Amino acid sequence: MSPVSSSRQLLREPAPGLVPRVVAWFDDAARDLPWRHADRTPWGVLVSEVMLQQTPVVRVEPVWREWLRRWPAPADLAAAPTADVLRAWGRLGYPRRALRLQDCARAIVERHDGTVPDDEGALLALPGIGEYTAAAVRAFAFGRRSVVVDTNVRRVLARTLGGTALAAPSPTAAERSLAADTAPVDDATAARWAAASMELGAVVCTARAPRCHACPVADLCAWRAAGHPPDEHAHRRRTQAWHGTDRQIRGRVMAALRAADAPVPRALLADSGPDPVQVDRCLGGLVEDGLIEQDEAGRFRFPA
Repeated sequence: MSPVSSSRQLLREPAPGLVPRVVAWFDDAARDLPWRHADRTPWGVLVSEVMLQQTPVVRVEPVWREWLRRWPAPADLAAAPTADVLRAWGRLGYPRRALRLQDCARAIVERHDGTVPDDEGALLALPGIGEYTAAAVRAFAFGRRSVVVDTNVRRVLARTLGGTALAAPSPTAAERSLAADTAPVDDATAARWAAASMELGAVVCTARAPRCHACPVADLCAWRAAGHPPDEHAHRRRTQAWHGTDRQIRGRVMAALRAADAPVPRALLADSGPDPVQVDRCLGGLVEDGLIEQDEAGRFRFPA
């Protein structure tokens, strides 16, 4: 087995010094984000995690601030008109997340008296809350130990401990085991490591242009030691086009409805895309997803 191949194998134990050095770096370098402030609430953390899925911080932060101003607790969002919720979601993308977040708020009110639970099982049972979000809320809202593994964490572990440019397209059992082994045992340090490793991946150990010169653990990095080999999983990754896709057309329809103060006739949505068949398909999909409704006159609007 060659040295490079050997360096790409996931190590059984994390490199000595990895966790404390990344955490120490985070203490000085962490971005000042509102959902990290001392006055954050578990609900605010949960909202941030849902909004940040596939959406950059710079777009999320102003929407998050306005959202928490309008709906500072689950009960507030649970009682809000769905049309207001979809308008407030704005251009964050994937608007079904807004519907799931409102469903989640209603479930928190019904099952937990309006208080976000700190138990991972209870979090996972909430609508729209998956493994990552439940772990993140437990760590960032309650300071509890959980294994938080997002794209950034996967990349940091793949490079520092696995010696690969990027993690595999889908998480593996070996990755999950490594992440669990790397997470410190005590609550406070584990929660801090979760935030620090995510931050390192977001601002230093980035996918396309890693800033190795600014990395606090560059000397521990197996990928760097191996000479920065290329992405061995590149052939398995799919790139998703945007222009002309159904997702783009759906976004245009949603933008038109957000800007309207009354139901919108189909004719006024014609310029959402050049192909009338595609526009009709997207309208049908939005109706099926519960994001819009069609009235008896054939006009489209947000759900009440």
